[in-house]
Parts: sequence; C-alpha cells; structure tokens
Amino acid sequence: MRQRMHMLRQQLLDTGRGRIVSLLQRGPLTVDEMASKLELRASGVRALVTAMERDGVVRRGGRRAGTTRPSQIFELTPEVEQLLSRAYIPLLTRLVDLFAEMLPMRQVDRLLRRVGEKLARDLSPVPPSGSLRARVAAASGVLNEQLGAVTHVVENGKYVIRGAACPLSALTGKHPAVCRAMERLVAELTGASVHECCERDERPRCCFEITRT
Repeated sequence: MRQRMHMLRQQLLDTGRGRIVSLLQRGPLTVDEMASKLELRASGVRALVTAMERDGVVRRGGRRAGTTRPSQIFELTPEVEQLLSRAYIPLLTRLVDLFAEMLPMRQVDRLLRRVGEKLARDLSPVPPSGSLRARVAAASGVLNEQLGAVTHVVENGKYVIRGAACPLSALTGKHPAVCRAMERLVAELTGASVHECCERDERPRCCFEITRT
C-alpha cells in the first residue's frame, strides 16, 4: 500500500506543476530560479506559475534583490503545504491506537463522537438552517470542500450522503469508531438524526443516512 501511494505521488509530482511544487517545498524561488533548476524556458514556467497562483497552489512571497532589479519570489500556500504533509495520518493513527489500548471501546466511541461534534462547530460555526434537503446538501459540501471527501446526496425516500471514497480510510478499517466521529459531525451539520452506513472493506467509502429528528 505504501509503495503504491509513493508511486502515485511520484507520478503526480512528475508533471510540470508537480515538479514546481517539489521545488517550492524546499523554499521560495523566483521564476528564473525554477526555470534553471528544471532546465525549462522561463516563459513556460511563468505560465505554469501564473495558473498555479490563480488556482491557489502558490502565492507571491515578496521580492528578492537581483543584478538589475528585484525579482518576484513564489512559495506554496499554507493549504497546499498541509495537503502535502505525510505526518498527519501516521500521527493520528497512533493516537487512536493508543486510545483503543488504554480505554474501553464505549469510551473511545464517546470520545470520537465528541471530536466530530467539535469539528463540525469549527467547520461550520453557524447553526444549520433551511430545509432538510438544503442542510444535507450543505453538509455534503463541507465534507468535500473542507475535508477532502468526494460525496454526493442520494434521495430514495430518505437522504443519504454517499462517498466515492473515504478521506480517513487509513483509520476506519481498524477503528470503526472513527466513522462515528464523522457520523456525529454530519448530525451537527444537518441538525438531524444520522446513522453511518460506511463500507470498511478493501476500498472504504463514506455513507450516512439522514432522517428527520
């Protein structure tokens, strides 16, 4: 699994944008410096950087003195640096492992539900409003935009937020209580009763059934 993830990451970083991201992980650079390191034309690198700035991948980080005039330097945005970090999942996994070793499962479950509740308030401080359909759609949007999930809403006599994958798949197979944290998060975001129906097999997928309270 780790080898597949490393290969996938390498394939992504082998693109023009990916190679720029790899360089900027080591520190801010000017367009000319990036072009020199990548052995590319400055005009081509500038076009990529302009698009990456527009997409929120890089940002301007001031100017650096040059031989004739100062040059604009670019750096990764904090959001992208966080996404590229590989420390979060191993640390979170070990933390949940420790909870499971030291506490009864009922207490672990209660603790993680509390985490989901607090996370919902961080992500959406304003209480849910509007119709249930609108609140469910908004909750799905929060999962996608702020937690990196890929979900959609299904209506078949009830509302279901169903995911194409799981942003916490490294944890959910071993610790189903993590799904209950997300269940509580969705309940807080929708103001409704929620039951998690997540798939935790080889390819975990999120699933939350929502009913009126």
